[in-house]
Amino acid sequence: MVNKVQGLHHLAVCTSNMKEQIEFFTDKLGMELQALYWMHGAENTWHGFLRLNDESSIAFVSNPQIKDIAGVLGTSHAGNPGANSAGGTMQHLALKVDNHQVLLAMRDRLRAKGVPVMGPVEHGMCCSIYFAGPESLSLELSYSMQPIDNEVWIDPEVVELAGITPQELARFKNPSDYADQGGAVGQPDLRQTTGPHMTNYPAGMYEAIMNAPDELILNSVPNAPPVKRPPKKEEP
Repeated sequence: MVNKVQGLHHLAVCTSNMKEQIEFFTDKLGMELQALYWMHGAENTWHGFLRLNDESSIAFVSNPQIKDIAGVLGTSHAGNPGANSAGGTMQHLALKVDNHQVLLAMRDRLRAKGVPVMGPVEHGMCCSIYFAGPESLSLELSYSMQPIDNEVWIDPEVVELAGITPQELARFKNPSDYADQGGAVGQPDLRQTTGPHMTNYPAGMYEAIMNAPDELILNSVPNAPPVKRPPKKEEP
């Protein structure tokens, strides 16, 4: 077993218009709607999943309150792939395509459906096109012909500007393995650890959740599909 992250399962984005986002990603990008259901553990909130592949999705989160939260360019949204947004927010979302032919086909699809597209732009490590999604999403489609080589794509000047020492750089390029303890490690003391911590909970709820037994959390939300699949008909 490899004890490290293996890829993207899903990226969740808030939306005030679930239907508009589903329409865009299915019609303009050809992604299938996988799931649309009441979000587990979140009151009056929907969760929608759009398929990237068998293991990865783009997800949306929607409830009536989101429409009352103003999107602010330069704060909550960058607005384009080179502009600023607040630390911890998504600057842009890049989705993978197979090759240059598919990249141009996707550009054709987007432009034919009225979406302005910039590019392709050849970056060396990847080739990309850029466009907007609903609600000021900054989107990109990219492909790489080979894995990114960290021996040539880590700029020493930028490493120094980021305050990264040679020892830290070596560790960042080759993270240490972790020998797991079979799930036996307990929750750190919330009063002692620096975290990071999840925020924006009602007073006391974060502490109650984090201090609850893991066994209680495991099945604390409904986890059956909302629609029962009809039984398969037996072959005659």
